[in-house]
Amino acid sequence: MELSPSAHLDTFARDHLPPAGQWPGLLFDLPELRYPDRLNCGHELLDRTIDRFGPGRPVFRTGCGDLWTYGELRDRVDRIAHVLTSRLGVVPGNRVLLRGPTTPWLAACWLAVMKAGAVAVTVLAQQRARELATMCRIASVGHALCDARSLDDLVAADVPGLRITSYGGDSPGDLLRLAQDAPPEPYPAVATAADDVALIAFTSGTTGRPKGCMHFHRDVLAVADTFSARVLRPEPDDVFAGSPPLGFTFGLGGLVIFPMRAGASSLLLEQAGPAHLLPAIGEHGVSVLFTAPTAYRVMLNDPRAPELGSLRRCVSAGENLPAATWREWLERTGLRIINGIGATELLHIFISAADESIRPGRTGVPVPGWQARVVDRGGVPVPDGEPGLLAVRGPVGCRYLTDRRQLEYVRDGWNLTGDTYVRDPDGYFRYVARADDMIVSAGYNIAGPEVEEALMHHPDVAEAAVIGREDGLRGQIVVAYVVLREGVPRGDGTAAALTEAVKARLTPYKCPREFVFLDALPRTPTGKLQRFLLRTRE
Repeated sequence: MELSPSAHLDTFARDHLPPAGQWPGLLFDLPELRYPDRLNCGHELLDRTIDRFGPGRPVFRTGCGDLWTYGELRDRVDRIAHVLTSRLGVVPGNRVLLRGPTTPWLAACWLAVMKAGAVAVTVLAQQRARELATMCRIASVGHALCDARSLDDLVAADVPGLRITSYGGDSPGDLLRLAQDAPPEPYPAVATAADDVALIAFTSGTTGRPKGCMHFHRDVLAVADTFSARVLRPEPDDVFAGSPPLGFTFGLGGLVIFPMRAGASSLLLEQAGPAHLLPAIGEHGVSVLFTAPTAYRVMLNDPRAPELGSLRRCVSAGENLPAATWREWLERTGLRIINGIGATELLHIFISAADESIRPGRTGVPVPGWQARVVDRGGVPVPDGEPGLLAVRGPVGCRYLTDRRQLEYVRDGWNLTGDTYVRDPDGYFRYVARADDMIVSAGYNIAGPEVEEALMHHPDVAEAAVIGREDGLRGQIVVAYVVLREGVPRGDGTAAALTEAVKARLTPYKCPREFVFLDALPRTPTGKLQRFLLRTRE
């Protein structure tokens, strides 16, 4: 597929796209997916939405009661974009890392990066220095906008040449202070190509080495114009909220892209676990909720369930939604959870169903604009009712940033998600399991080898193996099998020390929830670890 002339002066992202022969097939059958050659998603989501609905509508709300209108957001976004290009030297195509809790200012920074024609690399506020350094190296990041409360690990990452600008603090060079002094004139969005890279989203594979997924400006709109428009069907008066942070594409779509495409608003919560979501729903009149099955199960056990009266749409993704959870939520609230499967590689949800089309225990059917099938290891479709690998294609496809795993994810023009599925004769898709060693806990993907590597840095650890154990609340929990060095005592004290050691190197949700101490790990005669024996033990 021939690309349009790029607006990027820094051509790193386009230069590092996979070869054209390794791309998946793309589908643009729906009329709304036939985008013009020049397209800036920041302009479309902000300026064009204001053209349709006016500047006075609410766009972002906070748990503290702050409210931003679309007009106020545009003024702040444009000022930040002026600072990026005039003061900080950002040019189209530069990678700009964005880090901080979920706030309107983080969303404004993302939109400013879009309008400036740069490439957003949004990461989690929880990620540690080692993880940040790796992502900055892979994406060749030169600039970072970071919440002042999240600076420590980014500074500790010690990325060569990285220019860090904080926001929300009291330093003279704080981004928000610079924005106050920026020109008040509107910032004309860079006329990026529809297929210029807009963002690089990182995910971890089974090896633990993060993969950068490159998505175009048109991709950002395509997920809104397929799943959101055709399945979720938001209304301008909706108030969105959810647990996923903006560093995950699940959160970026559900809390920024989808509501803004519809002229709606979002409640952006810095703390968005079930204990915080539940009261916030009633207090702020949330009508559209995005979270994982774990959170729905926790909220079902909370006596404050009557506070859910404002909800009209509930979306679940990140892990499989059990039929029992779906039915209990319906009985308690009268609401049918919209189940879905998405992937960072494909930006958002591509199989789902809503309303009367929902079938408990089934993920759904391909979202309009997408196709799906179940294939064997050779890519040949298997008969309905037989398990195989899920293969999908649509208007968005996997494009890894200089990663040989592109050849594993994309085969014969289809994206292989790494999930085992069954297609029923009526066309509905049923989740079976992950096809690899990935641990999926409370909607988070956790690579066992990455946790093992963190454990092996502790001087008391001789060997380590990490697997997932089935868990009724979280889907799976991380369990570490550890062989300690001679003389180190087995017990709670050592387990606590290892937990803190992992937390110092990795995002806290990756930490083992249980340690099992062994004399030796099961291995083949050639020394290869036999994880399947540990799973059998579980």
